[in-house]
Amino acid sequence: MADLLWDDVESLFDPGLMGALPDVVVPRTSVEDWQAVLDLVEGSGWTCRYCEGGAELPVPRAEAVLSRPAGAECPELRVRPTAEVLAIFRFYAAEEIDFDVDLRELQGQDRLDVLCGFLTAIGRRLGRARPGGTAGGTAGGG
Repeated sequence: MADLLWDDVESLFDPGLMGALPDVVVPRTSVEDWQAVLDLVEGSGWTCRYCEGGAELPVPRAEAVLSRPAGAECPELRVRPTAEVLAIFRFYAAEEIDFDVDLRELQGQDRLDVLCGFLTAIGRRLGRARPGGTAGGTAGGG
């Protein structure tokens, strides 16, 4: 995403102003959309770690993780598109793909480009990519 320049958006990535882990949300999703994201993570070669209740486990199918019992601890999937960029997916509900990005790590043009590529890959996999779209706030829309 060559048209999104760090100098233009640097203040949006200030952890002191925006919080260290702002949410990125893809609304109006389904279990199938979650599975598409899990498949993308698996097929991309990105480093990932899935944890449930403090235990590291293999990444389950979306249907299994989203059908956990009421009151169960919310699992998380930590994904690193590169060693310097972290996204933390939380499996709150099938209807919304929710993840945080760590702004303490997202500093500079190179890492912004990684984030934009990551968001673009998710948008394309979910059929929600928009030419000329930008990062930040809520992803998707479609």
